[in-house]
Amino acid sequence: MRFSAFFKAKRFSASFRVRRFSAFFTPRRNGAVARRSALALLAPSALASAAGGTASLPLHIGPHVFHVEVAATAQQRQHGLMGRTHLAADGGMLFVFEQPGRYCFWMRDTPLPLTIAFIDAAGRIAGIDDMQPRSEASHCPSVKIRYALEVRQGEFRRRGIRAPAQVSGLPR
Repeated sequence: MRFSAFFKAKRFSASFRVRRFSAFFTPRRNGAVARRSALALLAPSALASAAGGTASLPLHIGPHVFHVEVAATAQQRQHGLMGRTHLAADGGMLFVFEQPGRYCFWMRDTPLPLTIAFIDAAGRIAGIDDMQPRSEASHCPSVKIRYALEVRQGEFRRRGIRAPAQVSGLPR
């Protein structure tokens, strides 16, 4: 899932080239120090990255719990759920933005039908929208949001979740 922002009524896609992280460590007298330094640099990004599906954050909406991956960096938000062919009924992806804004989403290269909940900075669902697979149609919130939660299409409806439900467990 990619996001795009609206500035001056124009859509700007977030389709920028992603540079691969590569670090070069010069071995010092003790190679173990260089290896530990490399691990220390990579550990925060590995913990923050949920793209591999290993880390999950529980979000509560009323009595319902969703175990979601977190997309908090520009690279993670750009990739989103692209290419996924399966998503658990209680699974999803939470997009976290540093500042509230009107962030728009599309489904390019995403084969799963999804439902998105736009969540404001206070944790209230501001709107919910169904999104069709592999579509470049923009799905935009009506107000500034800080979070967006994507789940399998129909899961919010099936559970009776709608605006302005409160979401708890969001990262700050």
